[in-house]
Amino acid sequence: MNVLVIGSGGREHALCWALSRSQSVENLYCAPGNGGISDMAACVPLDVSHSDTVLDFCQSHNIGFVVVGPEAPLVDGLVDDLSRAGLPAFGPRKGAAALEGSKGFMKDLCREYNIPTAAYERFSDATAAKEYLATQNMPIVIKADGLAAGKGVIIAQNLEEANATVDDILGGMFGGAGAEIVIEEFLTGEEASFFVLTDGINILPLATAQDHKAVGDGDTGPNTGGMGAYSPAPVMTDAMIERSIEEIIKPTVAAMQDRGCPYTGVLYAGLMITDQGPKLIEYNVRFGDPECQVLMARLDSDILPALQATADGTLSDVSLKWKNDAAMVVVLAANGYPGSYEKNTEIKGLDDANAMEDVIVLHAGTKKENDRYYATGGRVLGVTTFGETVTKAQKKAYDAIAKIDWPEGFCRKDIGWRAIEREK
Repeated sequence: MNVLVIGSGGREHALCWALSRSQSVENLYCAPGNGGISDMAACVPLDVSHSDTVLDFCQSHNIGFVVVGPEAPLVDGLVDDLSRAGLPAFGPRKGAAALEGSKGFMKDLCREYNIPTAAYERFSDATAAKEYLATQNMPIVIKADGLAAGKGVIIAQNLEEANATVDDILGGMFGGAGAEIVIEEFLTGEEASFFVLTDGINILPLATAQDHKAVGDGDTGPNTGGMGAYSPAPVMTDAMIERSIEEIIKPTVAAMQDRGCPYTGVLYAGLMITDQGPKLIEYNVRFGDPECQVLMARLDSDILPALQATADGTLSDVSLKWKNDAAMVVVLAANGYPGSYEKNTEIKGLDDANAMEDVIVLHAGTKKENDRYYATGGRVLGVTTFGETVTKAQKKAYDAIAKIDWPEGFCRKDIGWRAIEREK
């Protein structure tokens, strides 16, 4: 079968890496791909925001299955257009993708179906939002309703900061994504990422993971798209997984079915594990990045049949095996990220890092020219490793990073610290 992966980041490199190992994949394509993906898939410069362009490519290259990686094409309805053309695809349709496309939609669904989440209200008027803030405890969380590339969430420490954040977001800080905001209570606990596959009725839990959003060591500084992750997440015990499934995942899948827009694909729940149990922070309608990197690294099964089963309604027939080893990914980002940064700087030493045992260097923002690699994005590489423990996986990751010659980049030095504290 010929398979097309949509996207260009570390998540898509991880998916391509997993799919390239499938015996069912004859030709693997990625649009638009990146410098690292080009080593295992044919990268094609498609404008994936135009579904007609994607459809034309699929028909001319006899594509049998499409894997949509990022959220924007899903929220825009790419899967709907592919389905109408008779092309099976991995990912939710537009109506279901609203779980990520609108934070207000997700919160209203939680309220209607009694899914545990933070208390909240929605606003499009700054005066009303500030009147509400004056009655709330600080700190408080203020979110742009729409897609903001992982940067639309701000934690305000005091009322003055909260009021300024309302003005910033409603004033255009995140463009159209901030035309409406969600203000919600600040939850205390430990965050975890929980993933399931679903065909709209059945669910298949995947391995657990935990990422690091803040740019700096000790979880300091502004939030990013993710500076690293590890799997499994110790906070997600068997009992916590069961509660998350019963209290959050199953009611959500049933609610979407009840609303006439069944959810298919991967459902990624960002959870806060509180003293009362798991609470839903947000849903994402695609694999996390960088969580996908550690999930694919630990997967010990062919991923393609599971992805296909979400599209054809046969997920109840699928099971997956996972490696016992822990996996870790440490993200190398361009100096200045998540602010402005220099592009087109050369990265050396990748072959030396990749040659190490239990190391896979996955690319996020790179291009390849004349057998040389150049940084083109903010988050650029994901050095992914295995180990019997998170502690051992972490050591391998930083040993591999030491072989990469890229003065214009940086990484956090403490990825996995929560799990490592537990292992001590």
